[in-house]
Amino acid sequence: MADIKPSANPLFLREEELRQGMELLFYAYRDFTAEPDAMLAQYGFGRAHHRVIYFVGRYPGSTVSDLLAILRITKQSLSRVLGQLVREGFVTQTPGPRDRRQRLLNLTPKGEELERRLSENQRALIARAYREAGAEAVEGFRKVLLGMIEERDRAKFERTGYPGPVPIRRPG
Repeated sequence: MADIKPSANPLFLREEELRQGMELLFYAYRDFTAEPDAMLAQYGFGRAHHRVIYFVGRYPGSTVSDLLAILRITKQSLSRVLGQLVREGFVTQTPGPRDRRQRLLNLTPKGEELERRLSENQRALIARAYREAGAEAVEGFRKVLLGMIEERDRAKFERTGYPGPVPIRRPG
C-alpha cells in the first residue's frame, strides 16, 4: 500500500488519493468488524444482527419502521433477523401505547450485554484513533463521513451541544 501523503490538496484529488481513501475504508472496516464478527459467529449471527442490536440499543423504544429507515433493508430481511433475536431473548417487542400494531423494540439484559461486548473493541479502536489524530483531525473525519452519507440522514448528526446523533423523533 502506498504511503499516506498528508499534504494532498483536497481540491485537486487525483485518482490515487481517491483510491487510497477507498482502500483505507476497506481496511478500517475489516479491522472494525473483525472481533464483533467472531463473537456473532458464536451465536450463529451475522452483521445484520449486529446492526439491529446496535441501533435498538442506541435508540430504545424504536419501531420496526425506524429500523427499516436506518438500515434500508427489506421488511423480509429485518423480520428474519429480528425474529431470531426475539426468539433467542436478545430483543423484546411490545405494542405501542397508542397504536397496538406498532412494535416498540428494546434490548433485554442479555441483548444489552451482547451489545456492550460487541461495541467494546470498536469504541476502543475509535478512541485510540481519535487520540492519535487529535481534535482537528477528528472534526475533519466527522465532516468526511457526513459528506459520504445521504443528505436526509445528516440532520440526525447536527450539533446540539452533544457530538452524537439527534435521537429518532416519532410523531405523537
